[in-house]
Amino acid sequence: MSALRKLAGQTVIYGISSIVARFVNFLLVPLYTSQYVFEPAEYGVVTALYSWTALLNVVLTFGMETTFFRFAAKDHVRNNPDEGQVLYATATWGLFFPALAFMLLGGVFAADIADGLHFGAYASSVGMLVAIIGIDAITAVPMARLRQQGRPWKYASINLLSVVVNVLLSVFFFLYCMKRYNMGRSDALIEAVYDPAFGVGYVFAINLVSTAVKLLVLLPAWPSFRGFNKDLLRALLAFGAPLMIAGLAGMVNETADRVILKYLLPADIADSEIGIYGACYKLAVLITLFIQAFRMGAEPFFFNHAKEKDSRRTFARIMNVFVAVCMAAFLVVMLFLDLFKWFIPNPAYHVGLRVVPILMLANVFLGIYYNQSVWYKLTDRPRVGSTISLIGAAITIVLLLVLIPAFGYLGAAWATFICYASMAAISYLWGQRHYPIPYNVSRILGYMAFGVLAWWGCEQLPLAGVMKYGVRAIVLTAYLSALWKVEGRGVVS
Repeated sequence: MSALRKLAGQTVIYGISSIVARFVNFLLVPLYTSQYVFEPAEYGVVTALYSWTALLNVVLTFGMETTFFRFAAKDHVRNNPDEGQVLYATATWGLFFPALAFMLLGGVFAADIADGLHFGAYASSVGMLVAIIGIDAITAVPMARLRQQGRPWKYASINLLSVVVNVLLSVFFFLYCMKRYNMGRSDALIEAVYDPAFGVGYVFAINLVSTAVKLLVLLPAWPSFRGFNKDLLRALLAFGAPLMIAGLAGMVNETADRVILKYLLPADIADSEIGIYGACYKLAVLITLFIQAFRMGAEPFFFNHAKEKDSRRTFARIMNVFVAVCMAAFLVVMLFLDLFKWFIPNPAYHVGLRVVPILMLANVFLGIYYNQSVWYKLTDRPRVGSTISLIGAAITIVLLLVLIPAFGYLGAAWATFICYASMAAISYLWGQRHYPIPYNVSRILGYMAFGVLAWWGCEQLPLAGVMKYGVRAIVLTAYLSALWKVEGRGVVS
């Protein structure tokens, strides 16, 4: 089995859980945005609060997942199970106590935090969100260990269990209870278990339960505290600190738009605009899902194959396939956006659809940057990642401050695009000096240009109905056929 084929297989398996989990969130959008559940302003509250989740999760995990992979790949750890157990215990408990303190303090001061975020009416939601973030941090290393051990099916099953719990509770409370209640069709069961005043709080309560289920499943394999090593923890934290800074800057790039919109737009429209932007952002899900699944499989893959012959050529081939698949996802969504938009059933949200192509292309550049990050991780230069991400964060903040007051959420989308494109360019130029990988830049840019031009060209054709979608299906099929002819042989050989 070729290295590319092995990576593809692991990416698919990890994607079963990662993609399903994110895709379920995508599928819940029609439920959240229906006319009898959340109006744009209410969905804006959910979007804005969850934007803080990503930022705080990076801080609490402190780059420990990547750090764990790096230390686990060292010879004295790989060849000694006892050393591996010490590493696992130290990394796990090293995150446990800060996360526990975060949850305790966040729970006590939930009302004050909610007031500070301008969401004073949602203190209970903030308290539950704090617990969700803390539990996610506590389970980060045990889940990473499954990836490091090459147990993607176990990893997938745990994530899928959490997803099933989320789906079942969401369907019950939103589709059965909330929607029926708001339609005036309440019954005894709804009256007994549903409180309409709780509103968006149900989103966070359901997420808290599904996250807690993941923790309970992982408890039997929890490491003993006796394996905890303070000296090793200091080494882990020293390696992880710049990764955390890079991750935090990365999350600023990814989520600052939805956070800052709250404070740069007029108060009477801010929540609605965030809701519209957040719902339309979900339509870029095919690319973001693929990127997440790819990262799950790629990070341990890169570390484990770095010393193999022709590894750099393999990394370059991976980039070609990666960009080609991302642009296939771009075409799937953009060529059939008239159909995808109805995943957001309330037309009040559709005014934001113009941000979708911008955000999808932005995420392609983000994926390219993640792919390139192999060079500074393998050369033990984590501060490079921090530097690039900080530059990206600075670009993001400046552009958001300039563009949002003038263009609203459309300015936020362009800020995201410019940021990720800049980061990819900086990483490429810097990496070629220290760890040159023979990326085929012309082919990569060619895939991107073809995808954009194919979509633009279809938009110019005065077609409608069956003819319109037939032509677009032919264009998509032609692209996929060409992709398979050019790149497919290297994956399956």
